[in-house]
Amino acid sequence: MEWYLGNYWYLLLLLLLPLLAVFLIRYLKWKNKKREIFADSQFHELLFEKRSGFTKFFPALYLLGTLFLIFSIIDLLNGSEEVKTNQKLNNVIFMLDVSNSMNAEDINPSRLTEAKNLMINTMQKMKSDKVGIVIFAGQAASIMPLTTDYNSAETYVNAIETNSMQIQGTDFLKAMETAVQKFKNVNKGARKVVLLSDGEDNEGNENAAINLAKKEGIMVTSVGIGSDEGAPVPEYVFGQLMGYKSDMNGETVISKRQTEALKKMVESTGGSYIDGNNINEGPEMIVDALRRKASSSETLVKSQNANHYYQYFLAISIFLFFLIYIFNPKRDFNV
Repeated sequence: MEWYLGNYWYLLLLLLLPLLAVFLIRYLKWKNKKREIFADSQFHELLFEKRSGFTKFFPALYLLGTLFLIFSIIDLLNGSEEVKTNQKLNNVIFMLDVSNSMNAEDINPSRLTEAKNLMINTMQKMKSDKVGIVIFAGQAASIMPLTTDYNSAETYVNAIETNSMQIQGTDFLKAMETAVQKFKNVNKGARKVVLLSDGEDNEGNENAAINLAKKEGIMVTSVGIGSDEGAPVPEYVFGQLMGYKSDMNGETVISKRQTEALKKMVESTGGSYIDGNNINEGPEMIVDALRRKASSSETLVKSQNANHYYQYFLAISIFLFFLIYIFNPKRDFNV
């Protein structure tokens, strides 16, 4: 239980106590002085009603009653419960391939657009998981830290293009190394990567990336984008189509989805392979794959409803003023 002040500004009301004490003392002195002026002390027992011994405590009761009344206003013991709960949470980094081959249009309108839509639709189905974004080609970069701000994540995703990376190619190892850096404060059981790619690793670092993922406890869910038949890779300059990528012999390059490479990565890390060409079913399949492997972590959660104890102070205050009312010798009894 955590204790704290509810209405701490009302602590200023405690300043009333010394003022009330001064008032009571001055009032009693004034009352005694008036009695002395009215008659000599030897006649007081005859002229004035005899006071009971309990009335001597009235000033203290007034002060205590006021003190507990102020405590009830302050809500001094305003606590909130901390409950330990087991929650299944993931830390998911979407690792997006932005190499030029992702411009291929065997998936309408392009592989990259399909991958971006999959990311956005998947995030919309996620709840409390943290998500981050790493983009890669011949190099890799983190463009968004782990967060639950899915609206900001969507803004980042929409801005991604294949020219976001200056060095082209496809290097899974550099992408995995960047993801590892983002996971440094995350328990190994909660590290998840969703790899969206056509599977072409031009640098030959596929096995090294798999070994790194296994070493760091990262589960990879790979999402294959593109067709097995493949398509030419368009080349754009300032948004204008300038032609299609060709090899050294001048032949048009046909980029094909490397499904086996993507499946190999997930089989080695305990993840799942998902066909990303179906925008309707893909996001749900990704979320299901992440939930099946979600790690259970014990967390302290504060209850939403605080426990208030002002009523006890109020009861004591009422009781003290009731004692004053009962034992007041000047009170008329109506029987």
